Amino acid sequence: MKQTRRSFFKKSMAGALMLGVASGANGLFAQTIKPKAPKSVNPFQLGMAGWTFVNFDLETTLKTMKRLDVHYLCIKDFHLPYDSTDEQIAAFHAKCAEYDVTGYAVGPIYMRSEEEIDKAFEYTKRVGVKLIVGVPNYELLPYLDKKVKEYDYHYAIHLHGPDIKLYPDATDVWEHTKDLDPRIGMCLDIGHDLRNGCDPVADLKKYHTRVFDMHIKDVTDSTKAGVSIEMGRGLIDFPALIKAMREVNYTGKCSLEYEKDMKDPFLGIAESIGYFKAVCDIV
Repeated sequence: MKQTRRSFFKKSMAGALMLGVASGANGLFAQTIKPKAPKSVNPFQLGMAGWTFVNFDLETTLKTMKRLDVHYLCIKDFHLPYDSTDEQIAAFHAKCAEYDVTGYAVGPIYMRSEEEIDKAFEYTKRVGVKLIVGVPNYELLPYLDKKVKEYDYHYAIHLHGPDIKLYPDATDVWEHTKDLDPRIGMCLDIGHDLRNGCDPVADLKKYHTRVFDMHIKDVTDSTKAGVSIEMGRGLIDFPALIKAMREVNYTGKCSLEYEKDMKDPFLGIAESIGYFKAVCDIV
């Protein structure tokens, strides 16, 4: 059964207090003042999905990330348009570097024709990253397979839950890519996966060899009615997710895609990042 945030931290604190009581008064004091050291560095890196900041400019995005100590950004075209010049791309990367942020991927990019796939790969090449998060029409997958071989990029198909017909969950992405080049896989959006009635923790374990990126979020229900909410308040079992990430040695990015209060998301973003980091340190 999924632990709620309250029950998870209550159990953690209760365990610490019991350790102290078992050791006597001095032990309790020591446990209170000197908590267990955090886990060793996790085999994954926390980032932000650019879509989170669709209503804000790049400077605001980077300032927010710096304050949260988050250093990886999945680049969206509203921050770096597809027709950007080489000079504009260089300026973008320089601005990111000022805030100790690295753009690690582009997308999601919808691709409905071979021409759009060509443009996306050329854009990615000019931006200077090696990962595309995309949504290609099913019939374009053979052509996509050729482009991945040509460019030697990884391509992560973003799943979208029950909202659109293309790639509703991790199993659908797996079934459409398992026989393609192994550099074609998925961006596992755990919230959308759950909203399609799936278990994102189990799916990570089953399909981890093709999970190249993750969008982390929490949602209120395991149906289409589920909506985004601050991490720890919804149905995603984050302790189990983090354990699974360690178990499969996930080495990609975990990018928060926060889709609540998108005109004023900053408190929710901060709460979500803080919760995720705290759970990483405890479990």
